Amino acid sequence: MPAASFLPPTIWGNHRLEWGQRTHVMGIINVTPDSFSGDGIIHEALTTEDVVVQAVALGRQFVMEGATMIDVGGESTRPRTQADSLAIEQELARVLPVIAALYKALPEDVMLSVDTYHAEVARQALDAGACIINDIWGLQRDSMMAGLAAERGVPVILMANMRGFQKREIVSDVMRFLASSIERALAAGVAWERIIIDPGIGFGTTPEENLLLLRRLSELRALNRPILLGTSRKSTIGLVLGGLSPSERIEGTAATVALGIAQGADIVRVHDVHEMVRVVKMSDAIVRGTYTLPE
Repeated sequence: MPAASFLPPTIWGNHRLEWGQRTHVMGIINVTPDSFSGDGIIHEALTTEDVVVQAVALGRQFVMEGATMIDVGGESTRPRTQADSLAIEQELARVLPVIAALYKALPEDVMLSVDTYHAEVARQALDAGACIINDIWGLQRDSMMAGLAAERGVPVILMANMRGFQKREIVSDVMRFLASSIERALAAGVAWERIIIDPGIGFGTTPEENLLLLRRLSELRALNRPILLGTSRKSTIGLVLGGLSPSERIEGTAATVALGIAQGADIVRVHDVHEMVRVVKMSDAIVRGTYTLPE
C-alpha cells in the first residue's frame, strides 16, 4: 500500500484531498504555442476568445472523463535560455482568461492549479480562481512564491528541477532538492499538510536518470509528502519505444502511471485523461484495494 495512506488530508477553502484512498488525476491544459507534447492550444489564427473557448471545452471534457484537477500553464517547459523565457505580462495574458473561464464553467469541486514559477502570475491566477500553485522550480526561482503560498493558504506542488544543478547521484540529488524546497515552504509558513512533491521527470535529467527515478520512486516516501508524478508523453517514453512521437506515447505513459502508483504516486498529471483514468482505476484496484465489482 502506498505510504500516503497514513498522511492526513490536505484541507483548504472548500477543498479536501484524501491521500492513500485513490490516485487523483490532473488534466493538463497548455496555453502555449510550443508545448513539447504538441497539445498547446494557442495558434496564430486564434483570438484570445477562441483560446478560452477551446480551453473550457477541454476542461469540461477532462472532468467528464474523470479528472478532478486541471493544471493550466502559459509557458512551455522545453529547455530554454533565460533570455528566451516568457515575459510575465505575456504569461498573465495567456493564463488569466483561461483560469477565470474554467472557474466559472467547471463544477465547484474541480481544483484548478496554475503551473508557474512567477509569484505575480500565481497571485493573479489565485485571484482568478486557481487554488493550487504548481511550481516547476520548487520555490527556488522566485523568492516571493513561498510567502504567497503561505499567505493564501493554498497547496503548493514542489518540483525538483535539475537544470543547472550539480548532479552526483540522481535519486539523492532529487531528494536533496525537494528537502530544500520543503524547508523553504515551512520557513515561509506553508502548512506541512499543504506541501506536495514532484520528482521532476525530464527536467534536467537524462533518459537513464528518468528511468532510475521511476524505478526508485518509492524512496521519495521518506519525505512523508504526497507525490505527484508527471511522465505523460515525455521524451524518455518515445526513446524507449523506438522514437515515437508524443501522440503515440499513450501506452508508454500508461506503464509509467501504473508502476508509479504501485510505488506511491498520489496524483498523476496527464494529457490523455480518458485513457489514464482507466489505468488509474485498475491500478488502484490492485494497489489500494479500492474497487467495486458488479453484482
